Amino acid sequence: MKPKGNLTYLFSIVAIAVLGGFLFGYDTAVISGAERGLEAFFLSATDFQYKDFQHGLTCSSALWGCIIGSLLSGWMAGKWGRKRSLIFAGACFFLSALGSYRPEFLFSGYGKPTLPLLIVFNLYRVLGGIGVGMASAICPMYIAEMSPSNMRGRLVSWNQFAIIFGQLVVYAVNMFILGDHVAPIMDQVSLGISKVLNPEESVWMTEVGWRYMFVSEAIPAGLFTILVCFIPETPRYLTMSGQEDKALNVLTRINGESQAQVILADIKSTTVQKREKLFAYGKLVVFVGIMLSVFQQIIGINAVLYYGPRIFGEIGATKPFAYTLLMGVINILFTLLAIFTVEKWGRKPLLISGSIGMAIGAFLVAFTFGNDAAKLCTLIGIMLYSASFMMSWGPICWVLISEIFPNTIRSQAVAIAVAFQ
Repeated sequence: MKPKGNLTYLFSIVAIAVLGGFLFGYDTAVISGAERGLEAFFLSATDFQYKDFQHGLTCSSALWGCIIGSLLSGWMAGKWGRKRSLIFAGACFFLSALGSYRPEFLFSGYGKPTLPLLIVFNLYRVLGGIGVGMASAICPMYIAEMSPSNMRGRLVSWNQFAIIFGQLVVYAVNMFILGDHVAPIMDQVSLGISKVLNPEESVWMTEVGWRYMFVSEAIPAGLFTILVCFIPETPRYLTMSGQEDKALNVLTRINGESQAQVILADIKSTTVQKREKLFAYGKLVVFVGIMLSVFQQIIGINAVLYYGPRIFGEIGATKPFAYTLLMGVINILFTLLAIFTVEKWGRKPLLISGSIGMAIGAFLVAFTFGNDAAKLCTLIGIMLYSASFMMSWGPICWVLISEIFPNTIRSQAVAIAVAFQ
């Protein structure tokens, strides 16, 4: 064994674990490219009216799965272990991608939009959301429990980088799939009902384009599920389940022999109290974790992530998918800024500065949207809003949630905090 540990081994484990974050980003952002084709497809249904309300529910149906997945994550991480829970999450991603591609499988005729088909499609999206909810809670937990304390903040932040990178990749994939085809243009006519303008120009996207976007996730989902089978369980869970020899072996490979013994002793000292109640350390720490999650979502970032191409199109951009891709590149750069400054600048200063940037960007959009003479200001506002989130609330929320809870309540507290998102 190496006395100083093996960083290559640590980084390879983290690289596989953050694929869960990549899938998180991919699954949540794939709808941005597919939602117009999906809306046009169900608008042609004859057994029900597909209104904007139904479309909003369909675009956000994965979030219902996120609630289920995040609530299950604490129980599964404790009973099944972190590794097997991640395998289950990967399987949810994979099956959701296939089912969203062809929801008619086993029960309906291909290409016939009906209300039962819409329900089945949403159930597949909920299944993917369960994977998102579990990955969002367990991936940072896994990385935090594997990482040396002096590297934990940076390595956990890589999970957020993977989320944003997944969004960037799916923006590019969606643009590639769309190619020379035309995305449907919607027009609201009355009572929250839309119609497709020039449907003959967008028939390909309406019939199959959105399907290819959803099924593209099956490739990274399958890869993640297979690779997780080859990573070790975390030392904490191994110790909690009475496998101290395996825990010591993993710690030694990562931290070196002398440090491994110290860390194992520290883990053992806390696992004795592993069944402590959620509020054993007071209600404030749980409340803070919950509110971090609430604020990360209530500031509205999903409006940009889910409807980016549509927003840029309404601004007047001739190539809305290209602007969405540009936003993804900017998001990556600002996420990297957070990763490389989180240990130096601290968690709180990044949250404060990012919040100010988001507020400025949001005000710019609010006061200039719809003004043709101020299109550039609107575009800058959206980019500033998104970039400020990526350098602050995006990654720092996950770092804090993985750090603030004592070890003896971490799994259940993280699950509850993430569910509130």
